[in-house]
Amino acid sequence: MPCARIIGTGSYVPPKVLTNADLEKLVDTSDEWILTRTGISERRITTEDEATSDLAYQASLPALEAASLDPADLDMILVATITPDMFFPSTACVLQERLQARRAGALDISAACSGFVYGLAVADGLLRLGTMRTVLLVGAETLTKIVNWKDRNTCVLFGDGAGAVILRASEGEPGILSTHLFADGTKGPLLMMPGGGSRHPLSQRVLDEGLAAIQMASGNEVFKGAVRAMEDAALTALKHNNLDVGDVNLMIPHQANLRIINALGQRLGLTDDRVCVNVQKVGNTSAASIPLALDEAVREGRVKAGDLILLCAFGGGLTWGSALIRW
Repeated sequence: MPCARIIGTGSYVPPKVLTNADLEKLVDTSDEWILTRTGISERRITTEDEATSDLAYQASLPALEAASLDPADLDMILVATITPDMFFPSTACVLQERLQARRAGALDISAACSGFVYGLAVADGLLRLGTMRTVLLVGAETLTKIVNWKDRNTCVLFGDGAGAVILRASEGEPGILSTHLFADGTKGPLLMMPGGGSRHPLSQRVLDEGLAAIQMASGNEVFKGAVRAMEDAALTALKHNNLDVGDVNLMIPHQANLRIINALGQRLGLTDDRVCVNVQKVGNTSAASIPLALDEAVREGRVKAGDLILLCAFGGGLTWGSALIRW
């Protein structure tokens, strides 16, 4: 049975920067308050004319270049996002047309901040079946379009961006060792956007009540749940492969909050140099956060052949998961 191997990475963030000082002019907050609670100094935001597929396209190009492939080589395009261009067609279909990847199937994946890890599991499964050889997986979000700019507990957290990987079926080579997915729908109300779908169709009332924006019921409960869930997912992946934390060269967790990342690293016993962090300059980019950080680590030379890479994610749904990769 073939395994899935990442052969190219890419990323893109919009040029427009929103700093903590900028947020001080929009909402009752301060640079110190934001830094203390989140570790975020700035985030990138899209313009009114930019959509999620635009970011996904820009992230896909360097990934294809790194893999020395053309869009015509793609068998499947997967886009993990909770901020699609529209309900349908899927953002993956929009991206397929933009890339002119005529041979590729196209599918969106909705698992909030766990979307990239969920997408990795789907891509791995498709490639292991043997019916496809090459998959483009993109995590892309324009979260600043769905935040409530009057809610200081949430609007300071999120940014826009996209990260992409090219996966190819390989025989007898390092690749994705395993993926592990989890969910708990009973805790869905902790982190959600209730408006805009069939439960609360878009209307003036939905807009007036702020239902078409991100809502977080309890930041403290989300914090504790994220640390605990990602720790369990990480240990599950290691146990499944008969490995331990000492074997991990680099952990790339979902970039939600610096305090969450630090707490997770401490509970797993990982030193700072073995944990990838870029949340301070991009904020929480949901499904884009892990591939953004992965591409940065690859291009900085922090990832080398033979390294063991651990991915951990947690997001709305609630969803969480992990993936273990031999680079």
